[in-house]
Amino acid sequence: MWKPVLISLPILLLVACNSSASSEGTEFPTERMELIAPASPGGGWDMTARSVHRAMTSDDIITQDFNVENMPGGGGEVGWQYLQRQDAHSTSVNSSLLLTNNLLGQSDLSYEDFTPIVMLLTEWIAWATATNADVQDADELITQLQDDPESLIFGLSPALGSGYHLSMSQIAMLSGVEPRDLQVLVYDSGGEAMNALLGGHIDILVNSMSVLSSQYEAGEIDIHAVTSPERLEMFPDVPTWQELGVDIEFPHWRGVMGPPDMSEEEIAQYDEWFGEMAESEQWQRDLESNMFFDFYMDSAETKDFLEEQNELFNDIIESVGLMP
Repeated sequence: MWKPVLISLPILLLVACNSSASSEGTEFPTERMELIAPASPGGGWDMTARSVHRAMTSDDIITQDFNVENMPGGGGEVGWQYLQRQDAHSTSVNSSLLLTNNLLGQSDLSYEDFTPIVMLLTEWIAWATATNADVQDADELITQLQDDPESLIFGLSPALGSGYHLSMSQIAMLSGVEPRDLQVLVYDSGGEAMNALLGGHIDILVNSMSVLSSQYEAGEIDIHAVTSPERLEMFPDVPTWQELGVDIEFPHWRGVMGPPDMSEEEIAQYDEWFGEMAESEQWQRDLESNMFFDFYMDSAETKDFLEEQNELFNDIIESVGLMP
């Protein structure tokens, strides 16, 4: 427990300049702040959390003591259960797994159990084949799947019901292909799935552009279409699914949420912090270096977006027969 300490008036005034009043009339923040990465160091949640920390602290957007805490386990469950018991000084990175874990019956936690704070970034998902594959483009892939859904083997990670699986299933449905008929092999990581593609064990790899980029630039794979609404500046030769007549926009997003029952003043303070951070040069540099794409939404927009995503994921999960 943190114990109150006496501080001099000049320091008190300095802290107040970077604080907002809570519903109890006290200033916020008053304690050490933490951003939870609900996974081990090195993964996407951790990279997101450390990019936020770097941008917030390098430009003195947050002057309070502020740390990243890794809490791996249960596909986010350990960190998110911890967050439920904290106050507004604690926040956590989240992703679509917060929604799908609940919809698939793997967790009792729902996005409604937390306070939406911000949507930060996305990765875009693509279909790739080995360069020596018989098919030349996405149109040929879809045509072959329409003729025989079992003729091509998909590979993805880390589980059925993941964003990669749901995006693949939605593309199939929009193309007149029954997603339950598709042949899918599941791997523990994107690296294992890539090895399977290069080794000829699968025909199509569904993964993020950041995972596919190295082999694409080395000429080992072809990327046929991406789920972004427009072509990506880094990959100008890769068409979008929308260009090919498949009306899909499917972000593989990450954001930040807080514990339940945060006050309006506390939420407003985070809106101010993240709004400033999203415009900072440090944040933009981290997005580019990690091959992440800006997907900023404030707390109100994030709340609406999560409701829309939950409804979409529910419909897809029902369609592919994964609903518990």
